[in-house]
Amino acid sequence: MVTAVIVAAGKSDRMGAGTDKAFLSLGSRPVIAWSLLAFEHCPDVDQVVLVVRKDQQTAAKALVRMFGVSKIHAIVPGGKERQDSVMAGLKAMDSDTRIVVVHDGARPCVKPETITEVVKLARRTGAAVVGCRIWDTVKYVEKGAQVDHTEDRSKLWAVQTPQAFSAPLLARAYAKVVEEKRTVTDDSAAVELLGEPVKIYESNAVNLKITTVEDLQVAAGVLKIK
Repeated sequence: MVTAVIVAAGKSDRMGAGTDKAFLSLGSRPVIAWSLLAFEHCPDVDQVVLVVRKDQQTAAKALVRMFGVSKIHAIVPGGKERQDSVMAGLKAMDSDTRIVVVHDGARPCVKPETITEVVKLARRTGAAVVGCRIWDTVKYVEKGAQVDHTEDRSKLWAVQTPQAFSAPLLARAYAKVVEEKRTVTDDSAAVELLGEPVKIYESNAVNLKITTVEDLQVAAGVLKIK
């Protein structure tokens, strides 16, 4: 069984106090609905666990009904940090889950085909993430605004979601995160703590993360919303 954990419990600080970007309108749907429907239409995903803020659980249930998302297995409240929300989602998964796909609900442009490819890669390797090469020159700054050195961009990738893993592997990875009291900003970083390899599926599709109001306008263009 393949289970997707979609996390949408962030504080959305850059959108303004009290704003939940997952439920902002993006065309005819809330931001989170775009991700939910991408997983709904992906034949390689069997179930979805949706993680939202505690005060948005009722709204999330209504949204799922409104858009006919049939793969929802559970809707659970998130935690203080992203990793807490992911772990809450992992606990709610069906015990038969063999592959887990973690996706940020704030990436509404994800395509079902991309989900399929990262799942296929995870089945073969145990851990796979979506990413793209960095073409800009990247400077390393130790502190302030003083450039320390220029990074070798030929070895740099921008990593996105979805990220797919063997379910037992990701469970062990997050157990280590808790044991060592680490903070990780994505799931592959947790797997890296175990010393396990992570493969990248290179995608050229625009898969931006909604962080600011301007990002909503860009996403609308990508999704061809009139």
